[in-house]
Amino acid sequence: MARIVVIGAGMGAMAAAARLAVAGHRVTVYERGGTYGGAVRRFAWDGFAFDTGPGLLHLPAVYRDLFVKTGKQPLEERVELTQVDPASRHVFADGTRVDLPNASRAGTVSALDAALGAGAGERWGDFLVRAREAWDRTRRPLLEEPQPADTSPLAREPYPALKAGILRHPTNTLAKIGARELGDPRLTALLDSYAWSYGFDPATAPASAAVLPYMEQTFGTWYVKGGIRALADAVYERCRERRVEFVFDTPVVEVVEKDGWATGVLLEGGEVVEADHVVAGAPVPALYRDQVAALGEERDLTGRMTVCLALRGAREPDAAHRTVVHASGDRPTVTVLRPDDPALRPDDAHESVTVSATVRLRPEHDWAEIAEEMIAAAESAVPGLRERLLRQEVRTPEDTLRETGTAEVPGPALAGGRGVFLPAANRSPLPGLYFAGGWSHPGGGLAHAGMSGALVAGLIVEGDDFRGSR
Repeated sequence: MARIVVIGAGMGAMAAAARLAVAGHRVTVYERGGTYGGAVRRFAWDGFAFDTGPGLLHLPAVYRDLFVKTGKQPLEERVELTQVDPASRHVFADGTRVDLPNASRAGTVSALDAALGAGAGERWGDFLVRAREAWDRTRRPLLEEPQPADTSPLAREPYPALKAGILRHPTNTLAKIGARELGDPRLTALLDSYAWSYGFDPATAPASAAVLPYMEQTFGTWYVKGGIRALADAVYERCRERRVEFVFDTPVVEVVEKDGWATGVLLEGGEVVEADHVVAGAPVPALYRDQVAALGEERDLTGRMTVCLALRGAREPDAAHRTVVHASGDRPTVTVLRPDDPALRPDDAHESVTVSATVRLRPEHDWAEIAEEMIAAAESAVPGLRERLLRQEVRTPEDTLRETGTAEVPGPALAGGRGVFLPAANRSPLPGLYFAGGWSHPGGGLAHAGMSGALVAGLIVEGDDFRGSR
Protein backbone atom coordinates (compact mmCIF):
# COMPACT_ATOMS: atom_id res chain seq x y z
CA MET A 1 0.00 0.00 0.00
CA ALA A 2 1.51 3.30 -1.14
CA ARG A 3 1.02 6.69 0.48
CA ILE A 4 -0.40 9.09 -2.07
CA VAL A 5 -0.90 12.83 -1.63
CA VAL A 6 -3.29 14.60 -3.99
CA ILE A 7 -3.02 18.37 -4.37
CA GLY A 8 -6.46 19.91 -4.89
CA ALA A 9 -9.97 18.49 -4.85
CA GLY A 10 -11.00 19.21 -8.43
CA MET A 11 -12.93 16.67 -10.50
CA GLY A 12 -9.86 15.11 -12.12
CA ALA A 13 -8.05 14.89 -8.80
CA MET A 14 -11.01 13.23 -7.08
CA ALA A 15 -11.42 10.81 -9.99
CA ALA A 16 -7.79 9.76 -9.54
CA ALA A 17 -8.14 9.60 -5.75
CA ALA A 18 -11.14 7.26 -5.84
CA ARG A 19 -9.49 4.90 -8.31
CA LEU A 20 -6.23 4.83 -6.37
CA ALA A 21 -8.02 4.16 -3.09
CA VAL A 22 -9.85 1.20 -4.63
CA ALA A 23 -6.47 -0.15 -5.73
CA GLY A 24 -5.48 -0.31 -2.05
CA HIS A 25 -3.49 2.89 -1.62
CA ARG A 26 -3.78 5.34 1.26
CA VAL A 27 -4.87 8.62 -0.31
CA THR A 28 -4.99 12.07 1.28
CA VAL A 29 -6.27 15.14 -0.57
CA TYR A 30 -5.07 18.62 0.45
CA GLU A 31 -7.31 21.41 -0.85
CA ARG A 32 -6.43 25.10 -0.63
CA GLY A 33 -10.10 26.13 -0.38
CA GLY A 34 -12.96 25.11 1.81
CA THR A 35 -14.75 22.80 -0.61
CA TYR A 36 -14.29 20.27 -3.39
CA GLY A 37 -15.10 20.32 -7.10
CA GLY A 38 -12.56 22.82 -8.44
CA ALA A 39 -14.38 25.00 -10.98
CA VAL A 40 -17.63 23.06 -10.40
CA ARG A 41 -19.10 25.47 -7.90
CA ARG A 42 -22.47 26.75 -6.80
CA PHE A 43 -23.97 30.08 -5.79
CA ALA A 44 -27.14 29.92 -3.71
CA TRP A 45 -29.45 32.63 -2.42
CA ASP A 46 -32.88 32.52 -0.78
CA GLY A 47 -33.99 29.30 -2.45
CA PHE A 48 -32.27 29.98 -5.78
CA ALA A 49 -29.21 27.96 -6.82
CA PHE A 50 -26.84 28.30 -9.78
CA ASP A 51 -23.91 26.36 -11.24
CA THR A 52 -21.09 28.88 -11.63
CA GLY A 53 -18.89 26.47 -13.57
CA PRO A 54 -19.98 23.95 -16.22
CA GLY A 55 -23.74 23.57 -16.52
CA LEU A 56 -24.01 20.57 -18.84
CA LEU A 57 -22.27 17.21 -19.16
CA HIS A 58 -20.89 15.60 -22.32
CA LEU A 59 -19.63 12.02 -22.54
CA PRO A 60 -21.26 10.83 -19.29
CA ALA A 61 -19.70 7.42 -19.96
CA VAL A 62 -16.53 8.77 -18.34
CA TYR A 63 -18.25 9.10 -14.97
CA ARG A 64 -20.26 5.92 -15.44
CA ASP A 65 -16.93 4.13 -15.78
CA LEU A 66 -15.58 5.84 -12.66
CA PHE A 67 -18.50 4.61 -10.56
CA VAL A 68 -18.38 1.10 -12.04
CA LYS A 69 -14.68 0.83 -11.25
CA THR A 70 -14.89 2.24 -7.71
CA GLY A 71 -18.00 0.66 -6.18
CA LYS A 72 -21.19 -1.32 -6.57
CA GLN A 73 -23.59 1.61 -6.89
CA PRO A 74 -23.64 2.95 -10.48
CA LEU A 75 -23.68 6.63 -11.39
CA GLU A 76 -27.41 6.71 -12.20
CA GLU A 77 -28.21 5.60 -8.63
CA ARG A 78 -26.29 8.61 -7.30
CA VAL A 79 -27.44 11.32 -9.73
CA GLU A 80 -30.29 11.65 -12.20
CA LEU A 81 -29.16 12.26 -15.79
CA THR A 82 -31.46 13.52 -18.53
CA GLN A 83 -30.75 14.29 -22.17
CA VAL A 84 -31.28 17.93 -23.09
CA ASP A 85 -33.62 18.22 -26.07
CA PRO A 86 -33.36 20.40 -27.99
CA ALA A 87 -29.66 20.32 -27.27
CA SER A 88 -29.46 24.04 -27.98
CA ARG A 89 -31.45 26.94 -29.36
CA HIS A 90 -29.40 29.39 -31.42
CA VAL A 91 -30.20 33.07 -31.91
CA PHE A 92 -28.00 34.58 -34.63
CA ALA A 93 -27.03 38.23 -35.04
CA ASP A 94 -29.60 38.72 -37.83
CA GLY A 95 -32.41 37.39 -35.63
CA THR A 96 -32.60 33.92 -37.20
CA ARG A 97 -33.41 31.19 -34.69
CA VAL A 98 -32.93 27.45 -34.89
CA ASP A 99 -33.38 24.57 -32.43
CA LEU A 100 -30.85 21.75 -32.82
CA PRO A 101 -31.90 18.29 -31.57
CA ASN A 102 -29.82 16.18 -29.22
CA ALA A 103 -27.50 13.69 -30.93
CA SER A 104 -29.38 13.53 -34.23
CA ARG A 105 -27.37 14.21 -37.37
CA ALA A 106 -30.42 13.98 -39.64
CA GLY A 107 -32.46 16.18 -37.32
CA THR A 108 -29.71 18.81 -37.24
CA VAL A 109 -29.45 18.85 -41.04
CA SER A 110 -33.22 19.29 -41.36
CA ALA A 111 -33.36 22.03 -38.74
CA LEU A 112 -30.56 24.01 -40.39
CA ASP A 113 -32.14 23.67 -43.84
CA ALA A 114 -35.47 24.91 -42.50
CA ALA A 115 -34.00 27.89 -40.64
CA LEU A 116 -31.06 28.95 -42.82
CA GLY A 117 -32.17 27.80 -46.26
CA ALA A 118 -31.78 24.73 -48.45
CA GLY A 119 -28.23 23.43 -48.56
CA ALA A 120 -27.15 24.80 -45.17
CA GLY A 121 -27.77 21.49 -43.42
CA GLU A 122 -25.91 19.55 -46.10
CA ARG A 123 -22.86 21.81 -45.80
CA TRP A 124 -22.87 21.35 -42.02
CA GLY A 125 -23.31 17.60 -42.39
CA ASP A 126 -20.40 17.38 -44.83
CA PHE A 127 -18.27 19.35 -42.38
CA LEU A 128 -19.13 16.87 -39.60
CA VAL A 129 -18.01 13.99 -41.84
CA ARG A 130 -14.57 15.63 -42.08
CA ALA A 131 -14.65 16.38 -38.34
CA ARG A 132 -15.25 12.69 -37.70
CA GLU A 133 -12.04 11.86 -39.59
CA ALA A 134 -10.13 14.17 -37.25
CA TRP A 135 -11.87 12.54 -34.27
CA ASP A 136 -11.02 9.02 -35.44
CA ARG A 137 -7.38 9.98 -35.98
CA THR A 138 -6.91 11.55 -32.55
CA ARG A 139 -9.38 9.91 -30.16
CA ARG A 140 -7.05 7.26 -28.78
CA PRO A 141 -3.87 9.35 -28.34
CA LEU A 142 -5.72 12.44 -27.12
CA LEU A 143 -8.32 10.87 -24.83
CA GLU A 144 -7.59 7.28 -23.92
CA GLU A 145 -3.81 6.88 -23.79
CA PRO A 146 -1.05 8.58 -21.81
CA GLN A 147 0.54 11.39 -23.78
CA PRO A 148 3.46 9.94 -25.75
CA ALA A 149 7.01 11.09 -25.09
CA ASP A 150 7.23 12.14 -28.73
CA THR A 151 4.29 14.46 -29.37
CA SER A 152 5.42 15.56 -32.83
CA PRO A 153 2.79 13.41 -34.62
CA LEU A 154 0.09 15.20 -32.61
CA ALA A 155 1.47 18.58 -33.67
CA ARG A 156 0.35 17.87 -37.24
CA GLU A 157 -3.14 18.90 -38.33
CA PRO A 158 -5.50 15.88 -38.56
CA TYR A 159 -8.50 17.72 -40.04
CA PRO A 160 -8.94 16.81 -43.76
CA ALA A 161 -9.74 20.30 -45.04
CA LEU A 162 -11.16 20.87 -48.49
CA LYS A 163 -8.56 21.84 -51.06
CA ALA A 164 -7.68 25.50 -50.58
CA GLY A 165 -6.21 26.21 -54.00
CA ILE A 166 -2.63 26.53 -55.14
CA LEU A 167 -2.20 30.16 -54.07
CA ARG A 168 -4.15 30.04 -50.81
CA HIS A 169 -2.89 29.41 -47.31
CA PRO A 170 -3.81 26.02 -45.84
CA THR A 171 -6.96 25.67 -43.74
CA ASN A 172 -5.18 25.39 -40.42
CA THR A 173 -7.55 27.24 -38.07
CA LEU A 174 -11.19 26.81 -37.16
CA ALA A 175 -11.97 30.29 -38.49
CA LYS A 176 -10.66 29.30 -41.92
CA ILE A 177 -12.92 26.24 -41.95
CA GLY A 178 -15.90 28.50 -41.41
CA ALA A 179 -14.86 30.98 -44.07
CA ARG A 180 -13.97 28.40 -46.75
CA GLU A 181 -16.24 25.43 -46.14
CA LEU A 182 -19.54 26.52 -44.60
CA GLY A 183 -20.68 29.29 -46.95
CA ASP A 184 -23.00 31.07 -44.51
CA PRO A 185 -22.02 33.49 -41.72
CA ARG A 186 -24.59 31.87 -39.44
CA LEU A 187 -23.03 28.43 -39.90
CA THR A 188 -19.66 30.03 -39.19
CA ALA A 189 -21.09 31.57 -36.02
CA LEU A 190 -22.46 28.15 -35.04
CA LEU A 191 -19.02 26.60 -35.49
CA ASP A 192 -17.32 29.43 -33.60
CA SER A 193 -19.66 29.04 -30.64
CA TYR A 194 -18.39 25.54 -29.91
CA ALA A 195 -14.81 26.82 -29.78
CA TRP A 196 -15.68 29.73 -27.49
CA SER A 197 -17.59 27.44 -25.13
CA TYR A 198 -14.34 25.56 -24.48
CA GLY A 199 -12.29 28.75 -24.15
CA PHE A 200 -10.78 28.77 -27.65
CA ASP A 201 -10.63 31.74 -30.02
CA PRO A 202 -11.64 30.39 -33.47
CA ALA A 203 -9.08 32.67 -35.10
CA THR A 204 -6.22 30.84 -33.39
CA ALA A 205 -7.71 27.43 -32.56
CA PRO A 206 -6.40 24.69 -34.88
CA ALA A 207 -8.71 23.17 -37.47
CA SER A 208 -8.79 20.03 -35.32
CA ALA A 209 -11.13 21.93 -32.96
CA ALA A 210 -13.76 20.65 -35.40
CA VAL A 211 -13.93 17.62 -33.09
CA LEU A 212 -15.74 19.77 -30.48
CA PRO A 213 -19.06 20.15 -32.35
CA TYR A 214 -18.68 16.58 -33.65
CA MET A 215 -18.33 15.23 -30.11
CA GLU A 216 -21.34 17.10 -28.79
CA GLN A 217 -23.65 16.49 -31.74
CA THR A 218 -22.72 12.80 -31.91
CA PHE A 219 -22.70 11.75 -28.26
CA GLY A 220 -25.25 14.19 -26.89
CA THR A 221 -25.72 16.70 -24.11
CA TRP A 222 -26.85 15.75 -20.60
CA TYR A 223 -28.11 17.57 -17.54
CA VAL A 224 -27.58 16.46 -13.95
CA LYS A 225 -30.65 17.03 -11.79
CA GLY A 226 -29.78 19.50 -9.08
CA GLY A 227 -27.07 20.99 -11.28
CA ILE A 228 -23.55 19.84 -12.10
CA ARG A 229 -22.59 20.49 -8.49
CA ALA A 230 -24.62 17.35 -7.70
CA LEU A 231 -22.11 15.39 -9.80
CA ALA A 232 -19.24 16.84 -7.74
CA ASP A 233 -21.13 15.84 -4.58
CA ALA A 234 -21.47 12.27 -5.86
CA VAL A 235 -17.78 11.96 -6.77
CA TYR A 236 -16.75 13.39 -3.40
CA GLU A 237 -19.01 10.93 -1.54
CA ARG A 238 -17.61 8.04 -3.57
CA CYS A 239 -14.10 9.13 -2.53
CA ARG A 240 -15.16 9.22 1.12
CA GLU A 241 -16.71 5.75 0.81
CA ARG A 242 -13.36 4.52 -0.44
CA ARG A 243 -11.67 6.05 2.64
CA VAL A 244 -10.01 8.96 0.85
CA GLU A 245 -9.11 11.60 3.45
CA PHE A 246 -9.76 15.27 2.65
CA VAL A 247 -7.98 18.16 4.36
CA PHE A 248 -9.54 21.51 3.41
CA ASP A 249 -8.24 25.08 3.82
CA THR A 250 -4.70 23.71 3.58
CA PRO A 251 -2.62 25.02 0.67
CA VAL A 252 0.32 23.04 -0.64
CA VAL A 253 3.20 25.41 -1.34
CA GLU A 254 5.80 23.01 -2.72
CA VAL A 255 6.39 19.48 -3.93
CA VAL A 256 9.27 18.03 -1.92
CA GLU A 257 12.02 16.41 -3.96
CA LYS A 258 14.80 14.09 -2.79
CA ASP A 259 17.35 12.33 -4.97
CA GLY A 260 15.40 13.23 -8.10
CA TRP A 261 12.08 11.87 -6.85
CA ALA A 262 8.92 13.49 -5.50
CA THR A 263 8.78 12.41 -1.85
CA GLY A 264 5.96 14.52 -0.46
CA VAL A 265 4.59 18.03 -0.14
CA LEU A 266 5.23 21.10 1.99
CA LEU A 267 2.08 22.61 3.49
CA GLU A 268 1.63 26.34 4.00
CA GLY A 269 1.97 25.91 7.76
CA GLY A 270 5.43 24.39 7.36
CA GLU A 271 4.53 20.72 7.78
CA VAL A 272 6.11 18.22 5.38
CA VAL A 273 3.85 15.32 4.42
CA GLU A 274 5.74 12.33 3.06
CA ALA A 275 4.38 10.35 0.13
CA ASP A 276 5.36 7.62 -2.30
CA HIS A 277 3.53 9.44 -5.11
CA VAL A 278 2.16 12.95 -5.50
CA VAL A 279 -0.78 13.79 -7.79
CA ALA A 280 -1.12 17.50 -8.59
CA GLY A 281 -4.77 18.17 -9.30
CA ALA A 282 -4.43 21.91 -8.94
CA PRO A 283 -3.99 23.82 -12.21
CA VAL A 284 -0.52 23.03 -13.48
CA PRO A 285 0.47 26.69 -14.09
CA ALA A 286 -0.28 27.51 -10.45
CA LEU A 287 2.68 25.34 -9.44
CA TYR A 288 5.13 27.45 -11.39
CA ARG A 289 4.01 31.05 -11.78
CA ASP A 290 1.73 33.69 -10.34
CA GLN A 291 -1.50 33.65 -12.30
CA VAL A 292 -2.22 37.27 -11.48
CA ALA A 293 0.57 38.18 -13.87
CA ALA A 294 -1.18 36.19 -16.59
CA LEU A 295 -3.88 38.86 -16.80
CA GLY A 296 -1.29 41.33 -18.07
CA GLU A 297 0.41 39.07 -20.58
CA GLU A 298 -0.01 39.66 -24.30
CA ARG A 299 -1.11 36.11 -25.04
CA ASP A 300 -4.79 35.64 -25.87
CA LEU A 301 -5.88 33.99 -22.64
CA THR A 302 -9.58 33.47 -22.01
CA GLY A 303 -11.70 33.34 -18.88
CA ARG A 304 -15.36 32.80 -18.07
CA MET A 305 -17.88 35.39 -17.03
CA THR A 306 -21.05 34.14 -15.31
CA VAL A 307 -24.13 36.11 -14.34
CA CYS A 308 -26.66 34.41 -12.06
CA LEU A 309 -30.19 35.78 -12.40
CA ALA A 310 -32.94 35.17 -9.86
CA LEU A 311 -36.27 35.80 -11.60
CA ARG A 312 -39.89 36.08 -10.47
CA GLY A 313 -42.43 34.35 -12.67
CA ALA A 314 -42.63 30.80 -13.98
CA ARG A 315 -40.50 29.42 -16.79
CA GLU A 316 -42.60 29.26 -19.99
CA PRO A 317 -43.40 25.69 -21.14
CA ASP A 318 -41.55 25.97 -24.47
CA ALA A 319 -38.37 27.47 -23.01
CA ALA A 320 -35.13 25.88 -24.19
CA HIS A 321 -32.75 24.54 -21.56
CA ARG A 322 -29.82 26.13 -23.41
CA THR A 323 -29.92 29.12 -25.73
CA VAL A 324 -26.80 30.40 -27.49
CA VAL A 325 -27.09 34.09 -28.39
CA HIS A 326 -24.39 34.64 -30.98
CA ALA A 327 -21.94 37.52 -30.95
CA SER A 328 -22.96 40.87 -32.33
CA GLY A 329 -20.47 43.72 -32.68
CA ASP A 330 -18.16 43.75 -29.66
CA ARG A 331 -20.52 41.65 -27.55
CA PRO A 332 -19.33 38.06 -27.06
CA THR A 333 -21.38 34.94 -27.72
CA VAL A 334 -23.53 34.31 -24.66
CA THR A 335 -24.96 31.01 -23.38
CA VAL A 336 -28.20 31.12 -21.40
CA LEU A 337 -29.09 28.09 -19.27
CA ARG A 338 -32.67 27.72 -18.04
CA PRO A 339 -32.95 24.26 -16.46
CA ASP A 340 -36.47 23.17 -15.53
CA ASP A 341 -35.29 21.92 -12.15
CA PRO A 342 -37.27 22.47 -8.92
CA ALA A 343 -34.05 21.99 -6.92
CA LEU A 344 -32.71 25.29 -8.27
CA ARG A 345 -35.66 27.59 -7.48
CA PRO A 346 -37.70 28.38 -4.36
CA ASP A 347 -41.00 27.40 -6.06
CA ASP A 348 -42.66 27.16 -9.46
CA ALA A 349 -43.39 30.88 -9.45
CA HIS A 350 -39.68 31.68 -9.82
CA GLU A 351 -36.80 30.73 -12.09
CA SER A 352 -33.00 30.46 -11.88
CA VAL A 353 -31.13 31.51 -15.04
CA THR A 354 -27.39 31.34 -15.64
CA VAL A 355 -25.76 33.48 -18.34
CA SER A 356 -22.14 32.83 -19.30
CA ALA A 357 -19.59 33.97 -21.86
CA THR A 358 -15.94 33.33 -22.62
CA VAL A 359 -13.95 36.56 -22.68
CA ARG A 360 -10.37 37.48 -23.43
CA LEU A 361 -8.47 38.31 -20.25
CA ARG A 362 -7.50 41.97 -20.24
CA PRO A 363 -6.56 44.00 -17.15
CA GLU A 364 -8.54 46.99 -18.43
CA HIS A 365 -11.85 45.10 -18.72
CA ASP A 366 -14.91 46.67 -17.13
CA TRP A 367 -16.57 43.53 -15.82
CA ALA A 368 -19.79 45.37 -14.91
CA GLU A 369 -20.12 46.62 -18.48
CA ILE A 370 -19.58 43.13 -19.90
CA ALA A 371 -22.15 41.72 -17.48
CA GLU A 372 -24.69 44.31 -18.64
CA GLU A 373 -24.06 43.33 -22.29
CA MET A 374 -24.58 39.68 -21.37
CA ILE A 375 -27.89 40.41 -19.66
CA ALA A 376 -29.02 42.41 -22.68
CA ALA A 377 -28.20 39.44 -24.91
CA ALA A 378 -30.06 37.09 -22.56
CA GLU A 379 -33.25 39.06 -23.20
CA SER A 380 -33.36 37.26 -26.57
CA ALA A 381 -33.76 34.00 -24.68
CA VAL A 382 -35.82 35.02 -21.64
CA PRO A 383 -39.06 36.95 -22.29
CA GLY A 384 -39.56 39.89 -19.94
CA LEU A 385 -36.21 39.32 -18.24
CA ARG A 386 -35.73 42.89 -16.94
CA GLU A 387 -39.21 43.10 -15.42
CA ARG A 388 -38.77 39.70 -13.74
CA LEU A 389 -35.31 40.32 -12.27
CA LEU A 390 -35.08 40.04 -8.48
CA ARG A 391 -31.33 39.80 -8.06
CA GLN A 392 -28.19 39.30 -10.10
CA GLU A 393 -24.79 37.94 -9.03
CA VAL A 394 -21.79 38.51 -11.30
CA ARG A 395 -18.88 36.06 -11.27
CA THR A 396 -15.77 37.28 -13.10
CA PRO A 397 -12.46 35.63 -14.04
CA GLU A 398 -11.03 37.32 -10.94
CA ASP A 399 -13.39 35.22 -8.82
CA THR A 400 -12.21 32.11 -10.66
CA LEU A 401 -8.62 33.12 -9.97
CA ARG A 402 -9.28 33.53 -6.27
CA GLU A 403 -11.13 30.21 -5.96
CA THR A 404 -9.08 27.92 -8.20
CA GLY A 405 -5.68 29.59 -8.59
CA THR A 406 -6.12 30.52 -12.25
CA ALA A 407 -8.36 32.90 -14.19
CA GLU A 408 -8.04 30.95 -17.42
CA VAL A 409 -10.38 28.38 -18.92
CA PRO A 410 -8.46 25.17 -19.66
CA GLY A 411 -9.54 23.72 -22.98
CA PRO A 412 -9.38 20.09 -24.08
CA ALA A 413 -6.27 18.83 -25.84
CA LEU A 414 -6.23 19.49 -29.58
CA ALA A 415 -3.92 18.14 -32.23
CA GLY A 416 -2.34 20.44 -34.79
CA GLY A 417 -1.30 24.01 -34.06
CA ARG A 418 2.37 22.94 -33.81
CA GLY A 419 1.55 21.20 -30.53
CA VAL A 420 0.67 24.43 -28.70
CA PHE A 421 -2.74 23.06 -27.69
CA LEU A 422 -1.39 19.96 -25.94
CA PRO A 423 -1.52 20.23 -22.13
CA ALA A 424 1.04 18.87 -19.70
CA ALA A 425 1.55 15.11 -19.70
CA ASN A 426 0.10 13.18 -16.76
CA ARG A 427 3.56 11.86 -15.86
CA SER A 428 5.69 14.86 -14.95
CA PRO A 429 9.42 15.24 -15.64
CA LEU A 430 9.96 14.64 -11.91
CA PRO A 431 9.50 10.93 -11.11
CA GLY A 432 6.79 10.32 -8.57
CA LEU A 433 4.83 13.46 -9.53
CA TYR A 434 1.73 13.19 -11.71
CA PHE A 435 -0.77 15.70 -13.07
CA ALA A 436 -4.57 15.22 -13.16
CA GLY A 437 -7.28 17.72 -14.04
CA GLY A 438 -8.05 20.32 -16.64
CA TRP A 439 -4.51 21.59 -17.08
CA SER A 440 -3.11 18.15 -17.84
CA HIS A 441 -3.68 15.54 -20.54
CA PRO A 442 -6.31 15.26 -22.02
CA GLY A 443 -7.23 18.81 -21.01
CA GLY A 444 -10.19 20.79 -19.72
CA GLY A 445 -13.89 19.97 -19.53
CA LEU A 446 -15.77 17.67 -17.15
CA ALA A 447 -15.31 14.54 -19.25
CA HIS A 448 -11.67 15.26 -20.01
CA ALA A 449 -10.92 15.87 -16.32
CA GLY A 450 -12.44 12.49 -15.46
CA MET A 451 -10.30 10.86 -18.15
CA SER A 452 -7.16 12.45 -16.72
CA GLY A 453 -7.92 10.90 -13.34
CA ALA A 454 -8.25 7.47 -14.94
CA LEU A 455 -4.95 7.88 -16.79
CA VAL A 456 -3.05 8.96 -13.67
CA ALA A 457 -4.45 6.06 -11.65
CA GLY A 458 -3.43 3.67 -14.42
CA LEU A 459 0.11 5.05 -14.55
CA ILE A 460 0.56 4.69 -10.78
CA VAL A 461 -1.08 1.27 -10.42
CA GLU A 462 0.28 -0.39 -13.56
CA GLY A 463 3.45 1.62 -14.08
CA ASP A 464 5.24 1.32 -17.41
CA ASP A 465 2.88 -1.48 -18.49
CA PHE A 466 -0.09 0.91 -18.64
CA ARG A 467 -1.16 1.59 -22.22
CA GLY A 468 -4.38 3.47 -21.67
CA SER A 469 -8.03 3.09 -20.78
CA ARG A 470 -10.65 1.50 -22.99
